Amino acid sequence: MAEKPDHDQTYKDFNEVVNMTPSALETFLDTEDSKRVGWSESGEGESVGHKSGKRIVEIKHKKKADLSDDDYQHMAKVVGYVRRHMAQGGPKSDKEHSDWRHSLMNWGHDPMKKD
Repeated sequence: MAEKPDHDQTYKDFNEVVNMTPSALETFLDTEDSKRVGWSESGEGESVGHKSGKRIVEIKHKKKADLSDDDYQHMAKVVGYVRRHMAQGGPKSDKEHSDWRHSLMNWGHDPMKKD
């Protein structure tokens, strides 16, 4: 029998890695930088990260009690993506204007943001 995922830990981790507000993320998703970066599944014009950003906005507008198992699954995917890409460290110069940063921002994390 599969172990039930720890939703409380996923929720905590998600809210730690997603450091952009829903409105800041929506604003970024409307930019050319957001639409230009990332990987698209064959035949689709919108990148996986751009779609994820829209989903993150939806999740952030929900109350914790209203989150579904599918929401938690996406939240865990976001946590994994952000942690993997942050571990890469990004480019040595001009991180602010890099595809690395813009890809992370599609996933709700701005590596240039100071807490």
